[in-house]
Amino acid sequence: MPGRTSPPEPAYRRASAEGSAATRPRSRHQLRENTHTRYTACVHQHLIPGLGKKKLAKLAAKDVRTWLNQVRTTCQCCARSIDAGRDQPRCCAAGACCSKRLSPLTLAYIHSVLKSALEHAVREEEITRNVARNVRTGTPRPRRFEPLTADEARQFLAAVRNHRLFALYELALRTGLRKGELLGLQWEDLDLQKGTASIRRTLQRTQTGGLTVLPTKTRASERRIALPSECIQSFKEHREVQEGEREAAADDWRDNGLVFSTRAGGPIDPANLNRHFRALLDRAGLRRIRFHDLRHSTATLLLEQGVELIVIKELLGHAHIGVTATVYAHVRLRLQRDAIDLLGRTLRRSDETTSQPDDRDEPPPCAAPIR
Repeated sequence: MPGRTSPPEPAYRRASAEGSAATRPRSRHQLRENTHTRYTACVHQHLIPGLGKKKLAKLAAKDVRTWLNQVRTTCQCCARSIDAGRDQPRCCAAGACCSKRLSPLTLAYIHSVLKSALEHAVREEEITRNVARNVRTGTPRPRRFEPLTADEARQFLAAVRNHRLFALYELALRTGLRKGELLGLQWEDLDLQKGTASIRRTLQRTQTGGLTVLPTKTRASERRIALPSECIQSFKEHREVQEGEREAAADDWRDNGLVFSTRAGGPIDPANLNRHFRALLDRAGLRRIRFHDLRHSTATLLLEQGVELIVIKELLGHAHIGVTATVYAHVRLRLQRDAIDLLGRTLRRSDETTSQPDDRDEPPPCAAPIR
């Protein structure tokens, strides 16, 4: 803010900048902490129990294929003794297996972690080849998402119009920013005069550092986007509300420079935002969707309006246009059907026109150009 002294470095940002346990694994493995945590869980829950007794040099593609088939068909409650720790057993410990099996997406993820680990062993010359590459698990279907329709989107914006975080929900729906990108946005990232926002960071909760500001997900995610005029006005109103909260909090205010903060100026926990979002959906009388589905809603509505795929890719911050094309393939297929139906109606009208008797010698009227 103009005329204000530079605020002290916030605690949640220091956690990512100092030599904490969160930064040391990330610098050594070139991985985010949450990614490293998921890899570790996958190794301990699946790879070690299934392949841990097999010597690396003697591991064959047949071993990997047999193990993956076993993981695919085994109830996870039985395999990991999950039911034994429950207060009221309802699966293997109760004598009635629930047959809870891993999804194809999870199975493909486990396979990819194994391939990555063996590829590292090849680079370190511990083994000569990556046998996991010779095993095919099939292409899993992408996750199903239920984006808001245009009518539902308008209904949602009307329902949250008086909410203190209306600017956040409107920005999410109109630009498709990720949840962490929204929560990590700072006032210095906004240029309301030019109507742009610079996406430089993301706010995430990690096991060791708590709420931590990290760089964007990929290099392509670091981008500058154009702000809709409605969002510019919402930001101005939101800043006035935040200034009122700053005065009310007085000495308890935590000046982190965040656009979207708690009433005391602190960062908003992503889990809390999810809970508030579900409550707002119920209040608006809308079906339950994930917060991330607002991002899918943005892309779907833009595609349905005929916006080019490359523009949507840049707006969403996808690393490759193939990601955008794959995720929204079903939308593009529907648009293709609409285009084919439109052409069919045009051809039928043309046939009907030529089939009718016309005593005049004038040429038939030209069809309107289709854009």
